[in-house]
Amino acid sequence: MPVALYPGSFDPIHLGHLDVIEQALELFGSVVVVTMHNPAKPSGAFSLAERQQMIAESLQGWSNVRVESHPGLAIDAASQFGADVIVKGLRSATDFDVEQQMALTNHRVGGVRTVFVPASPELSFISSRYIREIALYGHDLSSLVPGPVASRLSTLSAQRANP
Repeated sequence: MPVALYPGSFDPIHLGHLDVIEQALELFGSVVVVTMHNPAKPSGAFSLAERQQMIAESLQGWSNVRVESHPGLAIDAASQFGADVIVKGLRSATDFDVEQQMALTNHRVGGVRTVFVPASPELSFISSRYIREIALYGHDLSSLVPGPVASRLSTLSAQRANP
């Protein structure tokens, strides 16, 4: 059974990410969700350990999904975790432009192919960046994130409101 690697910063994981994982499971049967640090992105709301815990809690009960972390390149994570392919979700043409360049580079350098899955239309607008921003103002995000993440975001919001 082929193994798919789904890399990302997942700060935080949201329903769009879960959609990509479900699609990858249908296609490949086994998925390794790998939390990575993207040096091009500013530090987010949650530490790596917190992101790992939220992902594990959000995927509790899912079979054939592992949660790991990796400090380097996705191609190295694919090799380390025995993945046959990298899976990336696409929300828009802008996502495609960025991901296509990365996919071609990953294949040239590491020999790993990338498979793109389209975001489900009802989830295609969700972005971790906007989730973090909205959470700062204390809004309910339970329609955008799994339950464990919604709880963490409301705690984070309360902590920032009452330093």
